[in-house]
Amino acid sequence: MDVFYRGKDRTRQAGATEERERAVDNNAVQQSQFVYLSGCETPVLARLSYAPSAPFTVSLAFRVDSEEWVEWEFSRDLLITGLHAPAGIGDIRIRPDLPAPDDALLVIELESPDGYAAVEIDRGDVQEFVEATLSRVPLGYESERLDLDAVITSLTTARP
Repeated sequence: MDVFYRGKDRTRQAGATEERERAVDNNAVQQSQFVYLSGCETPVLARLSYAPSAPFTVSLAFRVDSEEWVEWEFSRDLLITGLHAPAGIGDIRIRPDLPAPDDALLVIELESPDGYAAVEIDRGDVQEFVEATLSRVPLGYESERLDLDAVITSLTTARP
């Protein structure tokens, strides 16, 4: 598991190297790891991302081929709650893997009209990712980082 930080201090952690560091957003957090999808014997590369410019949201993306990712965005609060107890009632549900004797895995269930997938991901790695997001934007301070004017402009701008 690698957690990447990018900011003024260019801090790196957990095995990150200069070549692997990514410039996504100032102070962004990104973590890549292999996960297991329901029904697949081979692990799939997945990426958790967080950008303080979208403080309420995390994304989970899966690499489907060499240049294409499928990305799901959901609430950071949902991920935090799901680390400790079942959370979510919609298309995304998160829970500790109950049969695991040491709660080593986290299960993220994704559902859409195109199908269903259950993702098994290392719970400790997700906890590190969440802690890194909280170091960037603590709980309760998200609204201070949200550019509401930009959100309104994005929603009201005509697109082709």
